[in-house]
Amino acid sequence: MSAPNTAITDNLTGLCSSEALQRLKTVGANTLPSAKPRSLFAIAWSIVHEPMFILLISCGSIYLLLGSKTDAYILLGSVLIIMVMSFAQERKSERALEALRDLSSPRALVLRDSKPQRIAGRDVVPGDIIFLAEGDRVPADAVLLDNQTMTIDESLLSGESVPVRKLATSDIATTMQPPGGEDTAFVYSGSLVVQGKAKALVLATGETTALGSIGKALFSLQAEPSALQTETAQAVKVVALWSIVLVIVLTAWYGITRGDWFNGILAGLTMAMSILPAELPLILTIFLGLGAWRIAKKHVLTRRISAIEMLGAATVLCVDKTGTLTQNRMAMAQVIVDEQVHIFDVAAEPEAESFAGAFHQTLEFAMLSSHRHPFDPMEQAIQHTGHAALAGTEHIHANWTLAEDYPLSPDLLAMSRVWRSPDQADYVIAAKGAPEAIIDLCHLSAEQATHISRQVDKAAKQGLRLLGVAKAAFKQPDLPEIQHDFEFGFIGLIALADPLRPTARPAISQCLAAGIRVIMITGDYPATALSIAEQCGLDVSAGVLTGEDIDALDETQLQQRLRQATVFCRVQPEQKLRLVQTLKSAGEIVAMTGDGVNDAPALKAAHIGIAMGGRGTDVARESAALVLLDDDFGSIVAAVRLGRRIVDNIRKAVVFVVAAHIPIAGLSMLPVMLGWPLILLPVHIVFFELMIDPTCSIVFEAEQEESDVMKRPPRKASEKIFNRPMLMRGLQQGAVLLLLLLGVYLAALWAGLAEQQARALTFSAMIIGDIWLIFINRSWSLPLVKSIKLPNPALWWVVASGVIMLALALSLPFMNTLFHFERPPLGYLALTIVAVSISLLLIAALTRLQMQTKKQPAE
Repeated sequence: MSAPNTAITDNLTGLCSSEALQRLKTVGANTLPSAKPRSLFAIAWSIVHEPMFILLISCGSIYLLLGSKTDAYILLGSVLIIMVMSFAQERKSERALEALRDLSSPRALVLRDSKPQRIAGRDVVPGDIIFLAEGDRVPADAVLLDNQTMTIDESLLSGESVPVRKLATSDIATTMQPPGGEDTAFVYSGSLVVQGKAKALVLATGETTALGSIGKALFSLQAEPSALQTETAQAVKVVALWSIVLVIVLTAWYGITRGDWFNGILAGLTMAMSILPAELPLILTIFLGLGAWRIAKKHVLTRRISAIEMLGAATVLCVDKTGTLTQNRMAMAQVIVDEQVHIFDVAAEPEAESFAGAFHQTLEFAMLSSHRHPFDPMEQAIQHTGHAALAGTEHIHANWTLAEDYPLSPDLLAMSRVWRSPDQADYVIAAKGAPEAIIDLCHLSAEQATHISRQVDKAAKQGLRLLGVAKAAFKQPDLPEIQHDFEFGFIGLIALADPLRPTARPAISQCLAAGIRVIMITGDYPATALSIAEQCGLDVSAGVLTGEDIDALDETQLQQRLRQATVFCRVQPEQKLRLVQTLKSAGEIVAMTGDGVNDAPALKAAHIGIAMGGRGTDVARESAALVLLDDDFGSIVAAVRLGRRIVDNIRKAVVFVVAAHIPIAGLSMLPVMLGWPLILLPVHIVFFELMIDPTCSIVFEAEQEESDVMKRPPRKASEKIFNRPMLMRGLQQGAVLLLLLLGVYLAALWAGLAEQQARALTFSAMIIGDIWLIFINRSWSLPLVKSIKLPNPALWWVVASGVIMLALALSLPFMNTLFHFERPPLGYLALTIVAVSISLLLIAALTRLQMQTKKQPAE
C-alpha cells in the first residue's frame, strides 16, 4: 500500500490546521466504506421475480379457489417468511461493514499546530504525527518515529494472537509493508497497543489502509446462490411451464369432448394441484429450518440457511491454525537445562510437580523476569505454570520488591528485572528474551552458543517458541544504565506452545475419510505451521507455501500447487481471498474458517464461511454463514455430518413427492383423456396433500443419517441435488403405483362394483401405496426390513393418522358423501391392500438388489 503523497514526510513537526483541512478535502475522511441499505420494497420486488415466489402464489391461489383456506394461508404465509429471510440476509452484509467501521479509532491524539490535540479519528490525515499509548486503538496506518517497548496486538489483521514487537526506524518509509512479523516499524489501523508508547507518522487513512482494503473487498463481494436454490428455481420453472400447458390442454379437451366447461375447469385445477410440487417450498423451509436447529445443538449457529445444504458437498476445508486447531492460549511446554528436558502436559491444567532443582531455578527466574500481573500471553503462561508447579516451595517470591526494569530495546531483544529481597543485601536480576540475546548477555563462548543454538533449533522444529533465561547478582547501590553491565549466568531455556485441541486430530481424520481435503492457512511462521499440521495428521510432504510464494505464482501454477500443498503460512488477507477464489475456480466447494478481520473477505467469498463465535471479531461473524459457538474444529465435522444427512433426507423426500404425485396426476388426467368417470376429485387431492405434506417434511427430516454418511466422498460440484437417478427412482415408483391403481379400478369395475365403490377402493389402494413408499424410501442403504425398524416417532404418527382418516372416510356416512364414496365389500378391500403391499414390496426388493449389484464392482 502506497502513501497518497510522498510529501507527507517533509515536515516531522506535525501539520498546521489549514494544511490538515486541505488534505482532509483531498483524500477524504478516515473512515471505511459503508453499505448502502436496500429498502424493504426493493427486496420485496426482487423476490417477486423468483420462481419459488410464483409457485407459492399459484398454489395458494388454487387452494383459495377450491375453498381450502388453511393450505392457502400456509403457502401464502411462506411468502412472508421468504421476504423476512431475504431482508435479514441483506442486513447481514451491511452489518459486516458496520462492524468493520466500529474498529476504527473514535479519537486520536495528534500533533497539530506544534501541540498535541485530541481529535476525531475520522479527521486524521496522511502526514499527521500521532501519539500512541497502551490501550489505544491505532487510528491509521503509520510508521514509527520513536517508541518505548512497543507491543501491538495485530490479530485482527494477521490472525495470530501473540502480540508483536515494534521498533522505530531511522529511515522513514513512505510505503507500508503487509501486517505481521516482529520488529517492524509499521502499525496498522484498528490494531491495539498492548504495551509501550510511541510517536508515528501517518502514511495511509480510510480505504487506503490495510483495514480499508478488507472493507473494499467485503463491499465488492456478492453472496452466491447455493446449488439447491439454483436447482429449485430451475425445477419450478420447468414444472410450472408444463403445468400450465397440461392444464389448458386438459380443460379444453374436457370442455370440447363433453361440452361441460365448468367441470372441465375443475378437472384442470385438479390436474394443476396434482402436478405443482407445493411440497417443495415446504421441504426446503422445514428441512433447512430444523437443520439449523439441529446444527445449533452441535454448537454451530446458522446465519445463512443455504449454507446447510452446501456443507454436505464441501470438498475442501480451509482452517485457521490459532484457536481452531489449537486452543489459542500460550502454555508452558518444556524447560530445557543442559541436555535435560522437562516436558509439561500442555493440554492439561498445570499442577505441582516434582522435578530437578535446575528446572526449579529456570522456571523461578523466568517468573522473576516477567510482570507479576502480565498482559502478554507468554508471560501469563509462565506465571500460571510457575505458581502451579512451584506451589509450596521457596521459589515463589511474593515479598520481593521490584527495584528496576530494563525493557527490550532494538539492540537487545531481552528484558531484565531487578529485585530486592528483604533478607539479602544484594540485588537479584532475572533476564529473559530471544535465546541469541541471552547468549550475548551471558558472554558465552562460541562452543556454548553453538550447543544452545542446536537445542533451540530442535525445539523450534516442534513449533515451540523459545526464550532464554539468565540470572545475575549486583552489590553496588547504583544500578548500571544498561543490562550488559551485569554479569549474567545462563540458566536454561523455556519453550511455550499453543496446545493442540484434543478434538482436532480425530476431526481431521473424519474429514479425510469423508473425502474432504483439509488445508491449513495461518499467519504464523513455517516451522510452527508444519509442526501443528503434522500433529493434526495432515500430509506435509509437499512442504509449506508462504504468502510471498503465492504472490510469485500465476493462477495456473497456484492451482497446481493447491492440488498437493496443505500448509500455507505468513498469509495476508488478500492472499487468503485469492486461495479461496482459486479453489472455487478449480471446481471445489470451499468451507473456510476464520476469526479475524483479515479472514472476513475469504469467509464471505467461500461457499461456506465459518467464523469463531468465542474469540472471533464481529466483522468475521457478520461475514460468515456459520458461527462456531465453542470455537472447536470438531463441531465443524459434526455440522458436515448433519449437512450430508439433511441433503440425503431432502433427496428421499423429493423421491417420495415425485412418486406420490405420479399416481395423482395419472388418475386426474387419464380418465379425462379416455372418457372415464373422474376418479379423483379436488377433495381427494386435498386429503392426499394433508398426508404427503407432513410425510415429506416432518417424517423424512427426522430420519437418521445413512451408515456411510462420513465414509463416502462429497458429491461432485457438477452433480445436481435433484439428479437424474434420483428423479428416475421417483418416476419408477410412481409409475408402478399408478399401474397398480389403474388395475384396482378396472378390476373393481370388471367385478361389477359401482363407480363410487371402485373410487373408494382405488383411493384406499393409493393411501396404502403411499404408506409403503414412505418405508421404501426411508433408507437406500439398508435392507427394507431393517429400515422399517429404524426409530422415528413422527413416522408412526403420520401412518396412524392416515389409516384412521381412511377408515373414517370409508365408514362414516357424511364422509362417504364428502368423498363421493360407497363402502366397498370388506373382502375386496382386504384383497386390494394385500395385493398392493405385496407388489410394492417385491418391486422394492428387486430395486435394492439392483443397487447392491451396481455397487459391488466399485467396492
